[in-house]
This record gives sequence, C-alpha cells and structure tokens, in this order.
Amino acid sequence: MHKSIRVKLFLTFLLTTLLVVAGMYFFTRWSLDRGFNELVESRQRERVENLIDSLSEHYATHGSWEGLAGNKRLWIKLLLQSDSRRHRQPQAWMTQDLSEPATLWPPDLDAGVYRNRRWVPLEMRAMLLAADRSIIFGRQELLAELTLHPLKADDKIVGFLGLLPGRPDNQLGDLRFMQRQMQAFAWIALLMVTLSAVLALLLAYTLGKPVKRMAAAAKRLAVGDYAIRLPVESRDELGQLARDFNEMAAALEQSEQARRRWVADISHELRTPLAVLRGELEALQDGIRPMNAEAVDSLLTDVLRLNRLTDDLYQLSLSDQGALSYRKILLDPREALKADLAALMPQFQQKRLQVEWRDQCKADVALYADPDRLAQLFRNLLTNSLNYTDSGGRLRVTVFSTGASLLIELADSAPGVAESERAQLFERFYRVEGSRSRHHGGAGLGLAICRNIVAAHNGNISALPSELGGLTIRIELPLQG
Repeated sequence: MHKSIRVKLFLTFLLTTLLVVAGMYFFTRWSLDRGFNELVESRQRERVENLIDSLSEHYATHGSWEGLAGNKRLWIKLLLQSDSRRHRQPQAWMTQDLSEPATLWPPDLDAGVYRNRRWVPLEMRAMLLAADRSIIFGRQELLAELTLHPLKADDKIVGFLGLLPGRPDNQLGDLRFMQRQMQAFAWIALLMVTLSAVLALLLAYTLGKPVKRMAAAAKRLAVGDYAIRLPVESRDELGQLARDFNEMAAALEQSEQARRRWVADISHELRTPLAVLRGELEALQDGIRPMNAEAVDSLLTDVLRLNRLTDDLYQLSLSDQGALSYRKILLDPREALKADLAALMPQFQQKRLQVEWRDQCKADVALYADPDRLAQLFRNLLTNSLNYTDSGGRLRVTVFSTGASLLIELADSAPGVAESERAQLFERFYRVEGSRSRHHGGAGLGLAICRNIVAAHNGNISALPSELGGLTIRIELPLQG
C-alpha cells in the first residue's frame, strides 16, 4: 500500500526515538546494575575485613580458639557483628544449627542452595579453620571449595577464615530501591516514547505539509497550469526548493508564452504573403487584373518573400536544436568579412551609404570557425544595416583584438533603436517597426539566427547605441591561442 510522506516521516522519527530511548534504557540499567553490584561487593569486602579483624582480635585477647570452639552462639554473634550497617537477629536456620554437632557450620542444607540462590548471606558461606587448617566451624565436604583468608595475631597466622563461593547478600531496602529504580526507568522510557510519538507526529505534519503542497503544485504544473506558485516560508532547503520550483514555473510559463507567440507570429507571417498571393490569383482568375509580365513579377515577389520566411524558419529551428552543421577550420574572420562587404558594396553605393573599414588588429588573428556560417552571420548583419539605415548615411566596420578575443563592431547611422528595445532585438519575430520590416522583407528572424551562430562559436553578440546615430552590433569571438 502506498504510504504518504507524512507517514514515512512519522515512522522514521518514531523509530529513531525508539532506538535512542531503548539504547538509553538498557545502558542506564546496565550502568545501574554494575554500580549496584560494585556497591554490594564493596560492602562484602568490608564485612570480610571486619570479620577478620573481629576474629583476630578475639584470638589476641584470649590467646587461643578454645573459648570460641564449640560455642556456636558466640560464633553467630561474631558473624552478625561483622555487618556494621545493620543489626540483625539470628535467623531460623542459625538457631537450627545449635542442635547439630558443635563444629558443623553452616546448617545442614543442600550444598546446591549456595549456588542456586541469587543472594547468599555471608554467614552461610563463612567457615573458621585453625592454623593447621583443622575445622573449628565448618564442614569437611566443603573444604575444597573454600577461599582462605589468613587470621593473624602478633604477625603470626593463627587461623583461616574460609568463604564458600556465591554472590554476596544484600539488604532488603537496597533491593526495593533497585526495583523502584527499574520501574521508574521503565515508566520514564514509556513516557519518552509517548512524547516522541507526539513530537514525531507534529514534525511529520510540519515537514510534510510543504512537501504535500509541492506535490499538488507539481501536478497542476504537469497539466499546464504554469501560473502556480509556492509560498516561501523558510530559508532552509525546503524554502530553497520552493524558490527553485517558482523559478521553474516562471521559466515554463515564459516558455509557454514564447511558444504561443511563436505560433501566432508564424501564422501571421505566413498568412500575410499567402493572403496577398490568393488575392492576386483571384484577381487574375476573375479577369480584374490582366495576366502580363507585371502580374507575374508581383506573384514571384510574394513567392520569394514566402520562400525567405520559410527558409529563415528552417534555419532558426536547426540552430535552436543545435542541428546546424558546422565544419570549423582555422581561419582569419577578417577575410570573410571583407569578402561579404565587397559583395554587397554595389547595393550600399546604390543607396548612397558610405562604408568605412577599420582594421585595428596589430597582428594576425585566427580562430576555429565555419566559414559558411560566418558568411551567413556577416551577410545578415550587413543586410540589416543596408535595409534599415537611411539613404545617404554611413556604416563603419571596426575590427580589433583584446588578446584573447576578436571584436567586430558594425555601427551605422540613423535611425537608432531605443534603449528599452535593444535587448529584445535578438528575439525571434521582434521588430522595432513591423510595417517597415515587412516592407524590407524581414520577419524578425535574422538576428535570432545570428545569436545562435555566435553562440555556436562560443562568442557573444550584443546591441549598443552608435555614435553615428544608429545601432552598433558588437560580436566577440574567442581567438585561437
């Protein structure tokens, strides 16, 4: 079953918290158990030392074990006095042993009791041996399991305190304290898990809300609603994602608008010459216009204008897709520019346009370029200046280098282009004055093609005001080092 992002976030936060709480619980319990065991063992060592001191002092006072041997009541008293932290009365198993032989200790219980009990009292594990290791209080069958502690008087070993293996006993209050602590830890862990679940739910809702909003916006974007925008509510990654989404939506909206303008402009540009052709053909068909050479020339002019438009559209679509073929060789672009200028010179002279050539390069220049595409670039720009510069004006072509780049400037005289419109000159179908453009046979595609050609040569093209009163087109191309 599909799980939403909120459920996944909730489960992730909750599982992480469970692992942390469980780890802290078991670590705390282990640490407490370890500390408690160390405390019990410390008390055990203290009791053993106290018992050793008591027995050694008893021997030093009486000079022998005769007063203690066989006196189980005194032996039990010494055992109980070794625990300075509590005062206990003899247990039933102690009084039971008074009826057994004088040397037997502890009471006649199964030896497995000492190993099976979790807490074994020190009194049930202690035995007293003389210096020759004979039994004063003990059992012969348990001697092999004893750990012996020497008893000294006047720096001489006068006996041994033997201890059977087993975990030391503990006070009932300590056990109750440990149980309360374990219960408290369990309740604390349960409370932490509950609070973590609430916090995880809140975080999942808080973090999942913008993600869910983005998913809904993405669906609207997928069906063509490019006006959708997301609110930017933070400066973190989610906020940056919202900003990126808005920029993407704006770019798609702009692309969609450009596509619609593109279709509308193509339809308009194709419809105009077709309408003219249709009108002229209908006039010829109806006999309104005679079929003569002038009519044929007019039809041919409209067909050529339509052919130029379709050819420009084809070239622009190829350049947009990067499908224009480029056969780059090492060449000097100045030669190609001079050749194109020379080819168009008769038309410049016919329009009484003065052409000035300025070559300011101090050394030979060379770059990798396609000579045919460069010729297409230069011819488009020169033709624009030829068509849109007033008769009797000027065109100045300047070439100079900056070390790593070659700059070519084509500056013409009036009319100029307003600053607000210069940045849009390289957009397809954009014309400063549509009627004039159609009068000169242009559809606003030439500069768009020029921009793509320059970009294919890793260069830049821009439009600037001309000091001659018109427009300056600047081309920057990287030179071959």
